[in-house]
Amino acid sequence: MARILVIDDDHAIAELVKINLELLGHQCETASDGIKGLALAQQNHPDLIVLDVMMPDLDGFTVCQRLRQNPSTHPIPILMLTALSMTKDKVSGFDSGADDYLVKPFEIPELQVRVRALLRRAGSVPHSSTLPEILTAGEITLIPENLQAKVGERIVKLTPTEFEILHCLMQHHGQTVSTGKLLEEVWGYSPDDDVDTIRVHIRHLRTRLESADRKYIKTVYGGGYQLIPEGFNKSSKASF
Repeated sequence: MARILVIDDDHAIAELVKINLELLGHQCETASDGIKGLALAQQNHPDLIVLDVMMPDLDGFTVCQRLRQNPSTHPIPILMLTALSMTKDKVSGFDSGADDYLVKPFEIPELQVRVRALLRRAGSVPHSSTLPEILTAGEITLIPENLQAKVGERIVKLTPTEFEILHCLMQHHGQTVSTGKLLEEVWGYSPDDDVDTIRVHIRHLRTRLESADRKYIKTVYGGGYQLIPEGFNKSSKASF
């Protein structure tokens, strides 16, 4: 059973989400605005947050950014649940730190699948026996206990989604991993390829891992992404 915080100023939507997640055995708490939701998240440290965007006083993008900036709430998976459906809105959601993005109106089974996938990932990262205690490839070492990566001599803090993407790429390093495979292995479901979702998270991961003259993730146009754990520089022929 997971503890889930639903932050939404629409009481009917919040109750719909709460009831259907409680039917799965989860314990749910609701907050009717971003300020109260941020306070509850910092106080109770839920296992997952379902977050609306368009709320009075403090919008969901700002709440998400503040959650990611706070070390105590940084690792909590965040599912944005919003009526904003444009690509730019989805990109803004991922840029603010969301792990997944679901547009209203939504189907309950899809919500449940998204929540299950996020909880699976969040539960597996620190404690799962399916992940190695330490995974090393080239210049990169993953440290599952605290969602960190060591890149050369640098220690980099990752979000749960970034950790899972990097773990997937490291398991297949030297091979091209398609966007569909990333969606299936990281998000836990296999819809049509969501290029924007993958692209934004890869961009964030690159920002954390790479420097001006050292790259690790190669874009294989029309194919997906490939991890070069030994690193390559801007003068290499590899595309990035």
